Amino acid sequence: MLSSILKLFSCKTKADNQAIMPPEKELEKSFQDYLNRPIYKELPREIIESLPDDDLEQSIFDNISIRMEGDNRTALEILKGMTTGQQAIYSTWEVEAEVNNGGFNQFYFNSSKQFSDMAVLGFEIIQAHQFADLMREANKTYVKNKDWLERFDDGTVESFSKSYESNPLNPLDEKFYQFYQTEDLKALKVRYIRMHIEEFIQQ
Repeated sequence: MLSSILKLFSCKTKADNQAIMPPEKELEKSFQDYLNRPIYKELPREIIESLPDDDLEQSIFDNISIRMEGDNRTALEILKGMTTGQQAIYSTWEVEAEVNNGGFNQFYFNSSKQFSDMAVLGFEIIQAHQFADLMREANKTYVKNKDWLERFDDGTVESFSKSYESNPLNPLDEKFYQFYQTEDLKALKVRYIRMHIEEFIQQ
């Protein structure tokens, strides 16, 4: 949840003739807007079509998340029963949230690693080919070093922090951040959703 919130918070420059909100007020407003956002248990076509681009991915992610509540299956098992588009949006969101918050090391350290293979296909589906190739590289790197990485998985913050030292996944983080300059994930996801709206309708 925290990584999802952090993903949304960025101060925007206002027009010169408008008052600029102090950073702390802007952050508070963003936080309140996030907490008070509408969450749609049902997503008919008319709602999806009415959502602005800035809210579209979040609304899809929320809709999938709320449908998972109360289900004893793993998130991956539930997601496998959903559409290709829903799988792509959810799995790539998980990757973005984790990597932007704590790198690939955090992604594979947490339960989010269950989406590692699905995310490769997800990036391909939205045509983020550089991210897809990087995800494949990250998956291979994790598998190759899994035994070494699992030595730090004892549930303590100290071990988690230590796991970053000489971690073979670290160099991949910079590539991930750099690829935002050449592949606009948000725009690619919005385009896919708009072009395949039927995959996201939930009534």
